[in-house]
Amino acid sequence: MNNKPSILLVEDEENLHEALKLNLELEGYEITSAFTGSEALQKIHSEYFDLIILDVMLPDVDGISITETIRVQNNQVPILILSAKNTSSDRVLGLKKGADDYLTKPFNLEELLLRVQKLIEKNKKMQDKDTVGDTYQFGGHTIDFNAQEAVTKEGERIQLSKKEAMLLKLLFENKNDVVPREKILQTVWGYNVYPTTRTIDNFILNFRKYFEHDSRNPRYFHSVRGVGYKYTE
Repeated sequence: MNNKPSILLVEDEENLHEALKLNLELEGYEITSAFTGSEALQKIHSEYFDLIILDVMLPDVDGISITETIRVQNNQVPILILSAKNTSSDRVLGLKKGADDYLTKPFNLEELLLRVQKLIEKNKKMQDKDTVGDTYQFGGHTIDFNAQEAVTKEGERIQLSKKEAMLLKLLFENKNDVVPREKILQTVWGYNVYPTTRTIDNFILNFRKYFEHDSRNPRYFHSVRGVGYKYTE
């Protein structure tokens, strides 16, 4: 599995694009390129990124609209906007629509690299926010992550697969929050490119079978249509 942080670079000016790509790769990032807004949206929909560097002036869909679309889809990927527009109202609009940072052109390369590093580190900290320990208890059930085993409240022992244990841990760490499908596939399966799969659905169905009193009316494990999955206590 590739552990390099992945960045989507969306910039239609070829010389600048190539210079940024080269410098970011030298810093150890995995770069995916997009030169138009629609190409960017397509890639965002099908791949996981740790950061998006997004030019505002693109040939078709502008960067502000892309930012808005990403946030409407409940995708919290960090976004760094690059813009030739340097008025405070442009900057405020970009941040209001959901960008995490805004850099005006021309910019200093070292400053860009520093901002990129900070956004990726902040994102990683957010994702690691509530780590659970070696065991977790809920509703009378106990999960032992090291042994990959669950003991239900009825005392039944269930051997969990590695991925089941990883998915349970991820859901517990984000309890009461929806975990996007993309994040699950990236964290548990290690996919950078998402397959079209019902795998996660099947895992959630298994969890309901193991732990829910009534699997048709789940109390703990929920699917949120079109977004992701949620564990509630």
